[in-house]
Amino acid sequence: MAKVTVVGAGNVGATCANVLAFNKIADTVVMLDVKQGVAEGKAIDMLQTAQTLGFETNVIGVTNDYAATANSDVVVVTSGIPRKPGMTREELIGTNANIVKSVVSQCLNYSPDAVFVIISNPMDTMTYLTLKATGLPKNKVIGMGGALDSSRFKYYLRTALNANPSEIEALVIGGHGDTTMIPLKRLATNNGTPVSELLDEAALDKVVADTMVGGATLTGLLGTSAWYAPGAAGAYVVASIVNNYRRLIPSCVYLEGEYGQSDICIGVPAIIGRNGVEAIVDVKLTEEEKALFEKSADAVRKTNEILKEIKVL
Repeated sequence: MAKVTVVGAGNVGATCANVLAFNKIADTVVMLDVKQGVAEGKAIDMLQTAQTLGFETNVIGVTNDYAATANSDVVVVTSGIPRKPGMTREELIGTNANIVKSVVSQCLNYSPDAVFVIISNPMDTMTYLTLKATGLPKNKVIGMGGALDSSRFKYYLRTALNANPSEIEALVIGGHGDTTMIPLKRLATNNGTPVSELLDEAALDKVVADTMVGGATLTGLLGTSAWYAPGAAGAYVVASIVNNYRRLIPSCVYLEGEYGQSDICIGVPAIIGRNGVEAIVDVKLTEEEKALFEKSADAVRKTNEILKEIKVL
């Protein structure tokens, strides 16, 4: 089986590691954090559930010991800080960009063949930074946002339909943000039936709107960012890599002409397997969807430009 490193033992990172262990996705999960004792404590806490929950995965917690991550098949990067009062967008991006660059560089020293799954925010820009700063092949760097946004879309659909969640299929493409994501309502189905045949236009539009502010809704309720769904979405992507499931997962990947875009990492349907991004799936978009995707790409590019302005790239 596989070895997976999760950098950052906060709520999202720890949840991701816990899902990886509980679902036996890897036989070794390493959690690394900068704060002394946090990763170690959470690893022990998880391992004390092993007999109760019935898993054999070894979870190791370390403080800044990158040697412990050696020979990882996948590295999940959740590092970074949330935006604080008075902090500009440029300051947030600059801080997190430097953290992500440092983390990825140190992990590569010990795991040069790893696939990197990026969760750190702003995710599309941090995925682009990881690719450009390291020179890694484009298949080795995946942003997790589409998996999370699609899971939120499915949640709002199953709630509106009062449906079995396992029978809902739905995709979200575009940037990972409230105004940049594009829930593809035209392609969503419940047990094979288009949801447009099951919900009226107003109800379906509400599902789309709720999906787009799904993260902000939870932040308002919790007072902090969500963690169960983001952590699980990260683990879902990892599982497809280490088990070579070749799942079709909307993922933030590097485009070179696909969907009419180049030199950008943004969410599109992709086949995720042992080599990371195995293929980008060309879903034929309507003219309206193409326009939304182009607008989303423009917004992501604008954020990416900050990396050059602050001389991180």
